Amino acid sequence: MKYGLIGETLGHSASKEIHEKLTDYIYEPHPLSQSEFDAFMEAKDFRAINVTIPYKQRVIPYLSAMDEAAQMIGAVNTIVNRDGKLYGYNTDMPGFIYMVQKNGIDVKNKKVVILGNGGASLAVQAGVRKMGASELIIVGNRTMKEGMITYDECFEKHSDAPIVINTSPVGMFPNVDVSPVDLTHFPVCEAVVDIIANPLTTKLVAQARELGMVGITGLEMLIAQAKYAAEIFLDTKIPQERIDEIYQEMKE
Repeated sequence: MKYGLIGETLGHSASKEIHEKLTDYIYEPHPLSQSEFDAFMEAKDFRAINVTIPYKQRVIPYLSAMDEAAQMIGAVNTIVNRDGKLYGYNTDMPGFIYMVQKNGIDVKNKKVVILGNGGASLAVQAGVRKMGASELIIVGNRTMKEGMITYDECFEKHSDAPIVINTSPVGMFPNVDVSPVDLTHFPVCEAVVDIIANPLTTKLVAQARELGMVGITGLEMLIAQAKYAAEIFLDTKIPQERIDEIYQEMKE
């Protein structure tokens, strides 16, 4: 494999279509079970790859170096093999920032509730801080880490949040009939961002729009981070307009 994507479950991924619209290389999704992961990383049999759930943090010990964004976030979604040494990058954060700004959502000086605590959440947290949010509330329901709160605590103390962001996989294809949260718990919420790219309208975002909130899903973020990753893969520049052109094509 020269270029591709690793993750545990990739049947939902649109990355192949996006990368092959952006560039002229063949891009191969490569599902890896937990037991296969270490052997794959040790073999280094690739030129450049993207990384998705659940390996964005687990790849770090295999890297010779990381860029500033990956170091700050503590998660990697892009790896380049240069003469047998692996270099890690994070293009999720700039992809997220692109999508939020493109849709006119302003997080500056606002409380932001972020659902989920995985590698994608770390990139979103960094992006939200960079855009000037006044307060970040991280909500988890599996592995509780320092600084996180439960959903019940969130509903009790932070129902005044104007921005809610889902970074968990809850609601992703094929499990499209579930939502990570009931948005009636956030009566003054202005905007909901769900970084899931498939389906195009998640149950969470459908409810947001029904309640009169702005609601967006993650296809634009996926295309933007793919563009930034492809630029790293090939050490080149791709016109920024390609993000929206591909988004409009895929939305159709």
